[in-house]
Amino acid sequence: MLPIKDINPTRRAPVITRALLALNVLAFVPVFYVAYVLGDADLYAELMMTWGLVPSRLLLGQSLYALLTSMFMHAHILHLVGNMIYLRVFGDNVEDVLGRPGYLFFYLLCGLTATFTHVLICILTASGLNVPVVGASGAISGILGAYVVFFPGARILTYTAYRAIYV
Repeated sequence: MLPIKDINPTRRAPVITRALLALNVLAFVPVFYVAYVLGDADLYAELMMTWGLVPSRLLLGQSLYALLTSMFMHAHILHLVGNMIYLRVFGDNVEDVLGRPGYLFFYLLCGLTATFTHVLICILTASGLNVPVVGASGAISGILGAYVVFFPGARILTYTAYRAIYV
């Protein structure tokens, strides 16, 4: 089930939401080129390790820039498309409520919270410490949570694919 749009008009243009959509897509361009055009698995892995957040590096105080860059990297095209659909449908209304600066702060805070939670789980389970984490899913999950709180009765038009299963 994918959201197509909500029936919930905004009062102003969603400038920050559009900028976040653009940044996420722009950050995916080199990933797309390396993975889909060149087909270079080694260079793809290097991109993910460099721009994604590797928990062990963070714990050593290295690659701190990845706290931000990892939120804009995506592993593959469906990862990007799925996240951007949800951001486009729900982000504008949350931006409308929080205002532009508040929305950007909230988006980044949710992304950082998700990242630190991931690192904590890696520590507690002693696994995944050298595996990069990428994606806007944590930030967008925060946006979805805010949307549900701010608009509990909002109507959302969704696409649902049905497939006949014969037994």
